[in-house]
Amino acid sequence: MPSITYHIKIQSSTDLTPETLQHLNDYLKTLEPKEILEWAIDCLPNLYQTTAFGLTGLVTLDLISKISLDRNQPHLIPLIFLDTLYHFKETLELANRCQTTYQVPLKTYRPLHNQNTVSEFEREFGPQLWLKDEDSYDFLVKVEPARRAYEELQVQSIITGRRRSQRGDRETISVLEVDTTGLLKLNPLAYWDFQQVWTYVRANEVPYNALVDQGYRSIGDWHSTRAPNGEDGERSGRWAGQQKTECGLHKDYFKMRAAFMASKKKREAQQQQVRQNAITA
Repeated sequence: MPSITYHIKIQSSTDLTPETLQHLNDYLKTLEPKEILEWAIDCLPNLYQTTAFGLTGLVTLDLISKISLDRNQPHLIPLIFLDTLYHFKETLELANRCQTTYQVPLKTYRPLHNQNTVSEFEREFGPQLWLKDEDSYDFLVKVEPARRAYEELQVQSIITGRRRSQRGDRETISVLEVDTTGLLKLNPLAYWDFQQVWTYVRANEVPYNALVDQGYRSIGDWHSTRAPNGEDGERSGRWAGQQKTECGLHKDYFKMRAAFMASKKKREAQQQQVRQNAITA
């Protein structure tokens, strides 16, 4: 693949054959994260950054801010934030702080049906859904709102905060990927480790979650996050004791949706049976 084609504007993921994608990744992994982001801003279609304001996402946000300033433009890449309703208050405070600090457009999406509070969500799905039906919980608070955001905003490419050093399903990720829906996913810090991320945050005075100072490294919903112990991997504090490393956003969308629909059908059948029993009692 001639080097000149590295900087041609990609119109959609269908432009990328497996061979082209491999050539691109061979090129991109030689670049620094800022250079990867500069390439993405110039070459990827309708690009957004998805973030829960973890440390990697914050480094990315700061780098995009620097690129925007270098180009004398407003912040170039809008943010998509999925408010699951179960975030730590420190995470929500950080989201507001980042929006102000970086003057970045922030698009927030929550679960469907105007469920803007925990009580509204639990009125429909019951308390602690993450314990009773993990797949449905992940679909309702993360997967569905993300797909709704991508459709409403016509998103074709996203920037993620995934890194290989986070291990699990992330251990073999490339800088640029195409998921089963055709969405382009850019992982600009794929080859950085935690220490590189943390060093950048401190050296550049990047705002970060106050929970980091309490030992947390990877921060998700309050009910499934704890500070990792000792030499555990940085994401070991997520879903501790479970055979789980992802919330659903980076799993196969169609499998996640099928699992949710099957669970929904089962739940509705159970509710119908309860009503029938009440009538005949």
